[in-house]
Amino acid sequence: MSRATIVTVDDDPMVSAAIARDLRSRYGGDYRIVRASSGAEAVEVMRRLLLRDEPIALVCADQRMPGMSGIELLAHVREQVPDAKLLLLTAYADTDVAITAINEIGLDHYLLKPWDPPEERLYPVVDDLLGDWRRAHPEHTSDVRVVGHRWSERSHDLKTFLARNHVPYRWFDVERDEEAARLLGLADATTADLPLVLVPDGETLRAPTILELAAALGLRTTAERELYDVCIVGGGPAGLAAAVYAASEGLSTVVVEQSAPGGQAGQSASIENYLGFPRGLSGADLAGRALAQARRFGAELVLARDVVALEARGPVRAVRFDGGDIEARAVIVATGVSYRTLEAEGLPELIGRGVYYGANASEASQCQDDEVYVVGAANSAGQAALNLARFAARVHLVVRGAGIEETMSEYLVERILASETIEVHLRSEVVAAAGDGHLERLTLADRDTGERVEVEASWLFIFIGASPRTDWLGDEIVRDDKGFIVTGNDLKVMEAADPSRAGAAVPAGAAGGAAVRAPFALETSLPGVFAAGDVRLDSMKRVASAVGEGAMSVYFVHRYLATI
Repeated sequence: MSRATIVTVDDDPMVSAAIARDLRSRYGGDYRIVRASSGAEAVEVMRRLLLRDEPIALVCADQRMPGMSGIELLAHVREQVPDAKLLLLTAYADTDVAITAINEIGLDHYLLKPWDPPEERLYPVVDDLLGDWRRAHPEHTSDVRVVGHRWSERSHDLKTFLARNHVPYRWFDVERDEEAARLLGLADATTADLPLVLVPDGETLRAPTILELAAALGLRTTAERELYDVCIVGGGPAGLAAAVYAASEGLSTVVVEQSAPGGQAGQSASIENYLGFPRGLSGADLAGRALAQARRFGAELVLARDVVALEARGPVRAVRFDGGDIEARAVIVATGVSYRTLEAEGLPELIGRGVYYGANASEASQCQDDEVYVVGAANSAGQAALNLARFAARVHLVVRGAGIEETMSEYLVERILASETIEVHLRSEVVAAAGDGHLERLTLADRDTGERVEVEASWLFIFIGASPRTDWLGDEIVRDDKGFIVTGNDLKVMEAADPSRAGAAVPAGAAGGAAVRAPFALETSLPGVFAAGDVRLDSMKRVASAVGEGAMSVYFVHRYLATI
């Protein structure tokens, strides 16, 4: 791919020279910097670039220019180069106009002039914009290539792992792409070897496990140290927030994640109510930013490890997984929740073959012009429906209740009801699924009349409820009847309400048999083990609250470590 271009537009020669100078100083090695002195000149510059098929990464335009304002120019850019990042330079008096442009033309960011010093006011903004652009426009010469069948559960799992870990890859379907057959021949492979993964400068992988794929990509799958101050189990918003605060405060920190950073939130196409992002951001973007921040402070991430047990070894807590363990003086459990299983005839046999729990934002394009069904009525289901509707012929939102207003944020409800390609089926449920090798038909039932109707469907995405996976914690960690971890004062409340739990729900004590103390707010029934985010009993089940609990848990880790 040709070196991408950054276009700057300003009619003031001194300002134009200054912005080009600052951008060239930091980005000139990777991007070509092109100046234009008016909107009309910029339009012509971009026309020539597009004719040569040269990518435009960023357009930075001043708002107050004669003939064509910055917003007018950037609106034109959005039409001609929809994937370019748009940055508006403006004065304080024009901030209302800039905010309006965020909604109307998809402005990515506005920056008040002057931007001195650029290290503090310009470069962090541009770093984020170009980082997002690069992730969406990887160099194909270094892409991982995956050959498989689109109705293969293993293929789906591998693609999900790659996408959620921000590993660029190209997908070749053996039934649709001629290149797939060529690659199979080059690798001397058969359909029994699918999915086939071709890693640049590495061995060809035949039907690899997630752990094998992670190792081949150079992703860390083992810990560096023998003992850490804190081990965080789970890399969702709560876990990543805990990692940022723990590592930034000098604690040796490791995060163990089974799949990829971000948790359920990492699969969201758009999180629009997260503080500080007026245009919203994708779950993958949020996870990528948080992970980069945690790594900057020195936190480690160990991937593709499924934790199976937690052990107390004197003053040390050990997190065990297949093939090893990690020891730490404190543990934060931030494993989040998974979607509950939908009970429907024929459904289990089609998991990964058209039936999926949750949905990655990147999967929407595979549903081009198809009939897609989404089960659920919470925000995650609404966000998925809107994202899938960009590609599908029609999206059917199947809801058990009488409405979605009580379970979904208002901004999502308004968009779903206004969409011409989303149909909401209230008081309905999926009761059966069928297909030859992959999903082909669904049976829907009316919950009031019992009437059933069979519909054609190739895709079903399920977003129902929250189920924590906490069985690996053992009997020392008190959970409620649904598996959510009980912490802090709730331990005493539970014991008071149910005396039969008195043997397990003892208040956390100091290590080594010291005097018993009350558990800290996010501490479990085992001293030194804390819970944060959705896995904790009575948590809010929101990204922002999970981040807050992750940060707060580190405060209590410090207090605990001071007692041992």
